[in-house]
Amino acid sequence: MPLTFEILATDGEARRGRLITPHGVVETPAFMPVGTLGAVKGVTPQELEAAGASILLSNLYHLALRPGIDTVERLGGLHAFAGWRRPILTDSGGFQVWSLGGLRTVDVDGVTFRSHLDGSALRFTPEGVVSLQERMGVDVAMVLDECTTWPVERAAAAASWERTLEWARRARAAWQGGPGGLFGIVQGSVYPDLRERAAREVAALDFDGYAIGGVAVGEPLAERRAVVEWTAPALPADRPRYLMGVGYPADILHAVASGVDLFDCVLPARNARHGVLFTRRGTLKIKNARFKDDPLPLDEECGCPACARTSRAFLHHLFRCGELTAAVLATLHNVRYYLDFMAEIRQAIGLGALTDRLARRTTGEDSPEGPDLEVLPVSSDPREQRSN
Repeated sequence: MPLTFEILATDGEARRGRLITPHGVVETPAFMPVGTLGAVKGVTPQELEAAGASILLSNLYHLALRPGIDTVERLGGLHAFAGWRRPILTDSGGFQVWSLGGLRTVDVDGVTFRSHLDGSALRFTPEGVVSLQERMGVDVAMVLDECTTWPVERAAAAASWERTLEWARRARAAWQGGPGGLFGIVQGSVYPDLRERAAREVAALDFDGYAIGGVAVGEPLAERRAVVEWTAPALPADRPRYLMGVGYPADILHAVASGVDLFDCVLPARNARHGVLFTRRGTLKIKNARFKDDPLPLDEECGCPACARTSRAFLHHLFRCGELTAAVLATLHNVRYYLDFMAEIRQAIGLGALTDRLARRTTGEDSPEGPDLEVLPVSSDPREQRSN
């Protein structure tokens, strides 16, 4: 069954859409929780579904190392293996090309990794990556790409894009058509002409959807957002657009307003495990002593298990004691916050009110910082935003 995508409403460049996959419908704009190995840390598939997740992101590189694609295929594919019944998108390993700089060698035909686990060799080619994802039966497969470092000179970024484009051509030719769809990836660092040219060239290959890669790898906020503003409108309007590895709610809102439909980021789960929680009034650090006697829920408007039954004081107590339940409850809350946030965005687009929400977020009116809340700054380590 091929992917189908329809646009239900627009508000400026923002789109309210519906992506239909072999394992279900994804209402867009949508956030994909990151389950690198097939699961979000500390969260069962049932809990993730109850929180409202309609699609999960997993990582081909990590699954290829363990348990191995042969095992996943033998056990019925990734959905059966992981117990996840809804759509799955798999990242092809392009991010690992960037993040594992000392453990990989890039050549014209692909990438050779040395496993970060035991040093064994793992070879990825454009054709091989497509085949591995098809064998797992995922709903959305990604082409192999080269994600450049930051900073990068224009000439190096251009050469990298030429390699990524050739890999995309080879992946498209190798794609057997299912069971889901194949997305192309646009690279080009922070150079407008490269990004716009890349968007044209990858669109000409007629993929089922398109991703903006190489973002949130260390570049300044203004340049990161400029890349999205240049690239998203240049991609085909009738296909889903995916911004890889971004990010904070304000970044997502900006990208939605630029015409992006799909998002993933490790921030909700990773920050939760460190006691950093997103709420409608701001971001709080639950380990701080000020929460020791706080009887309020994390967020009075949230319906997650943590907010429905526990107080800030109790969650503070669990974190201070090193209790595993603290990370579980915090992760459920943060994931639910992101999924609710996307539902509110979809509703705003349908009502033609996204520009008002964007203005409130820009001026800070949408999430005032109360006296008991502490905002966590954006991490200076880009891996905090892109790996699980």
